[in-house]
Amino acid sequence: MLLPAAVSLALFAWLLTLHPTAAGRVYAAYGGVYVAMAIIWLWLVDGIRPTHWDLLGAAVAMLGMAIIMFAPRNI
Repeated sequence: MLLPAAVSLALFAWLLTLHPTAAGRVYAAYGGVYVAMAIIWLWLVDGIRPTHWDLLGAAVAMLGMAIIMFAPRNI
């Protein structure tokens, strides 16, 4: 399990080098999706039903990610 995780992390780090000016936005997207996937994992794999607070927290993280990713920019 450690090897696939290490390969995935290395691939993610390499992908960040392709767009250095947007790396912060990539981290924001990764963070929002990570939080949501952690809640889904908790439910589907661990068998623990998320609370309303878990779902609200994931929704806030995804909303924050969407604001950062899709905000208008002056180029």
